[in-house]
Amino acid sequence: MRENVEKALEKIRPALQADGGDIELIDVVDGVVKVRLTGACGGCPMSQMTLKMGVERVLKQQVPEVKSVETA
Repeated sequence: MRENVEKALEKIRPALQADGGDIELIDVVDGVVKVRLTGACGGCPMSQMTLKMGVERVLKQQVPEVKSVETA
């Protein structure tokens, strides 16, 4: 499952990098994906919306076993 999550994150990463940020996979445990937003995304006040409405939505579409995405 971790490998599938990594592949899905590779599809998301260019959009984050275009805004000066990035995403790092920390862990995957029982369907919960833990990530760290870095760069401009790390301190952005909209980062939680990006995480839930963007990253989590795409990961759930690409990897149905994903239950949720959280910051680590």
